[in-house]
Amino acid sequence: MSLSKAATASPNSTGRRKEASARVRLMPGSGQSFINGRPIAAYFMRPALVKHAEAALVLTHTASRYDVYATAIGGGLTGQAGAVRLGIARALCKIDESLRGPLGKEGFLTRDARMKERKKYGQAGARKRFQFSKR
Repeated sequence: MSLSKAATASPNSTGRRKEASARVRLMPGSGQSFINGRPIAAYFMRPALVKHAEAALVLTHTASRYDVYATAIGGGLTGQAGAVRLGIARALCKIDESLRGPLGKEGFLTRDARMKERKKYGQAGARKRFQFSKR
């Protein structure tokens, strides 16, 4: 697929972190970002999460060239921000393969595999034990 076809095809990408999953679509535009139909600042509310989610666009200097349309489900806001970041980075790589180097070097293409540890039987939680009584 040539570069011009990829840019007009508006690539879809999926990002995941913790229990959160995000489907991201990049469209040529003016740099607006929407998550679940709401502007990104209104959805994430914390400026740090907005910055985290849009970090791949800022790094590649493409923030003003593409509009981001994302659907985020599951988990909390921090996990969703990480999922959106991974989805944006993967979509940028589909558009322009030369961005893979800088994005990979900063760790934006790495899936954060840390998940919640399951509760074990005979224990209060994943690691916490029930109170021990000697007598």
